Amino acid sequence: MGRGQELDLSSSGRDSKKGERVGGGGNVRSGSINSDLSLLLSQGLSCHLWDGDVLCLPGSLVSAPGPVLVPTRLQTELVLRCHEETDCDLCVRVVVHLAVHGYWEDPEDEEFRRAADPELEEPRNVSLQAHVVLSFQAYPTAHCVLLEVQVPAALVQPGQSVGSVAFDCFEAALGAEVQIWSYTQPRYQKELNLTQQLPALPWLNVSADGEDVRLVLDVSEEQRFGLSLYWNQVQGPVKPWWHSNLTGPQTITLNHTDLVPCLCIQVWPLEPDSVRTSICPFREDPRAHRNLWRAARLQLLPPRGWRLDAPCSLPAEATLCWQALDGGPCLPLVPPLPRENVTVNKVLEFPLLKGHPNICVQVSTWEKLQLQECLWADSLGPLKDDMLLVETRGPQDNGSLCALEPSGCTPLLSRASTRAARLGEQLLQDVQSGQCLQLWDNDLGALWACPMDKYIHQRWALVWLACLLLVAVVFLLLLVKMNHVKGWLRLLKEDIRAGAVAVRSRAALLLYSADDASFERLVGALASALCQLPLRVAVDLWSRRDLSAQGALAWFHAQRRRTLQEGGVVVLLFSPGAVALCREWLQDATSAPRAHGPHDAFAASLSCVLPDFLQGRAPGRYVGAYFDKLLPADAVPALFRSVPVFSLPSQLPDFLGTLQGSAAPRPRRLAERAEQVSRALQPALDSCFRAPGVPGRGRGMGPEAGDRT
Repeated sequence: MGRGQELDLSSSGRDSKKGERVGGGGNVRSGSINSDLSLLLSQGLSCHLWDGDVLCLPGSLVSAPGPVLVPTRLQTELVLRCHEETDCDLCVRVVVHLAVHGYWEDPEDEEFRRAADPELEEPRNVSLQAHVVLSFQAYPTAHCVLLEVQVPAALVQPGQSVGSVAFDCFEAALGAEVQIWSYTQPRYQKELNLTQQLPALPWLNVSADGEDVRLVLDVSEEQRFGLSLYWNQVQGPVKPWWHSNLTGPQTITLNHTDLVPCLCIQVWPLEPDSVRTSICPFREDPRAHRNLWRAARLQLLPPRGWRLDAPCSLPAEATLCWQALDGGPCLPLVPPLPRENVTVNKVLEFPLLKGHPNICVQVSTWEKLQLQECLWADSLGPLKDDMLLVETRGPQDNGSLCALEPSGCTPLLSRASTRAARLGEQLLQDVQSGQCLQLWDNDLGALWACPMDKYIHQRWALVWLACLLLVAVVFLLLLVKMNHVKGWLRLLKEDIRAGAVAVRSRAALLLYSADDASFERLVGALASALCQLPLRVAVDLWSRRDLSAQGALAWFHAQRRRTLQEGGVVVLLFSPGAVALCREWLQDATSAPRAHGPHDAFAASLSCVLPDFLQGRAPGRYVGAYFDKLLPADAVPALFRSVPVFSLPSQLPDFLGTLQGSAAPRPRRLAERAEQVSRALQPALDSCFRAPGVPGRGRGMGPEAGDRT
């Protein structure tokens, strides 16, 4: 590494090759460090510039032996170096301000030393010299230069500034982000650093074209340039997506579904050693962030690995959860297992000893759950009816076991009314006897999966035994009382018919908007009356505890899935409040819905009900109804008229027949049941009005409620 020419510039000679300020266009050319370099110094300073790049090795901090020269502040200035009028290079001029740091030896020690030897030279009457390193990084290049700066003795005052050195200059591309460091060799203090975003390339414009995006490149017709679109991944190398060599002005249209936050655009002239300019304009675009999650894929890799594939980095966390066989939300295993920050496109391992089909991976942001994938969907078979036990170990080897259930972690030896509490002693024996599978183990605790099949078999064995005993008793009665055989057979026939009807009873999920207390009483009366048909009715009025534990949306998902799997029907009970909610969703689907009560299952269910109607899946699954004294017939939105909509109580027979389906009785019997339901509803209907024909007092019961949009 050679040394360059010594420069000793005063204020009268500091106009040497300063360059020009950026104020116009021109072609941008590249290079390493500018071949026509210069240094601009404060008066009195002298400097050597070392030729070429040096290694960027700051080294470790060392103690100053006395006063030393150190950089204190960095400044930058954009200048143009023009070889011809329209052929210019963009440069970054870096100004380093210097000061004297540290002091001479203690004054008392110095006085003693000079008294012992009066002929010693005055130690302060010396100049200072420092090797100052400037490190410049602008993707994809990095350079370091070494300046040897000398300060005369007259300017050496500890703690005082001695002036500045301006390096002219580092070449960079428009739109680039540059990072600059400065330190001394050896290094007496923490290095200075400065980050600057250079102006964007003036002839590249990104604009919106409806839902799509247009890239407008305004260059001359003869100009040839390269254009590349790539994914700038923080957690991995740059991933090219599209590349082309083009000529002249171009307009390129990108589909809005292709936008992701890390999609960047790189442009460069097709010339030797040209500077490539990159911009990433979609980092804050909401559409790009939505597309990123749509493109993300969560893969499970046997035996215990998983990977999140995505074009960009994702600010998310991953957790393991336990999915029970009877449905419901996946229960997080945090604690005891920790949350982990997601690294995309990298295989990660489960912190488990063995895999289990009920174990799932959840990826979520601070806002909501984004992705979930379970092991049963891969190679471990279907979900099992196992109970997950969480063992917690104390500091003195005293541990405790609890069972993970939707209501929380239930201690095994407790008096709770849950399945785990009832079988607590048996489950504890299963763990001790090795019948449970250990999924995870460390010093703080363990996870066990205990099969529950044998307890279900034992229960059915008791049921069959009871049935056999009952048959034996009945047979003995037949032998004793032969004269009553006909009567007994008649009763048995009626019991069998009643049992068959009960077995065939259809499930119905009743959804409504809780307009006010009187309307809720009316809904409760209707649900109670429908249970006598028989129908198996589910309504949120009877499931407040489950709603509080699971949330309205999760409760509706579970009930809807169970009802439709069993061949049941979902009943949409329209009221002024329900009609207003539907219109809000239909007229402004992109805005966030208004806040509702924690138990308002109707508001929570619209996000899944509306897609069924919009996609034509509603017929055969849904039935509509309204009370003719509370809502006019034309108030029900047209979208919901793709399924039968009945007015109550005037159309009760047809409504009940539709609900019961193939199990509906004959017309005469159906009319009798409709009359019973009508009598049960009448007191609740009367309570919704002050007088006949007067609207109710509750929220949303006025005539204007149907127009709240």
